[in-house]
Amino acid sequence: MIVFELKCKHSHEFEAWFPSSDAFVKQQKASNVTCPICGDKNVEKALMAPSVSGTKKKNKDSKKLPKKAQQKMGQYVSALKEIRAQVEKNCDYVGENFPEEARKMYYGETEQHNIYGEATEADAEALNEEGIEFQQIPWVQNSDA
Repeated sequence: MIVFELKCKHSHEFEAWFPSSDAFVKQQKASNVTCPICGDKNVEKALMAPSVSGTKKKNKDSKKLPKKAQQKMGQYVSALKEIRAQVEKNCDYVGENFPEEARKMYYGETEQHNIYGEATEADAEALNEEGIEFQQIPWVQNSDA
């Protein structure tokens, strides 16, 4: 197994394990490597420090890496895709009007119903300060998108 530091076009950096360098290239060409943060399929290798084996001193940083998380990254991405499918199935998309629509429901101006959309960090902070409950979900792209 080999671990690569990867980076998507949105500059999200993450690690992923592959059986070999060739396996990474094949998966990348098939658009099977996606960013776990945004779901972007435009993923490249990031600059990495070489891992030197055979030294007397073990690399202390390697103990800090969450190996279980690295090994289960595919499962995490699949779970996030399932969450997205459930949200899209059960909620109304309101796009950039999310903060406004959430406020209307909170203050009783419209009927309560499930919605999803986009909000800036400032909008999310303002909603939170007003006591309006919402959940931010990492949004990964669907495979067929």
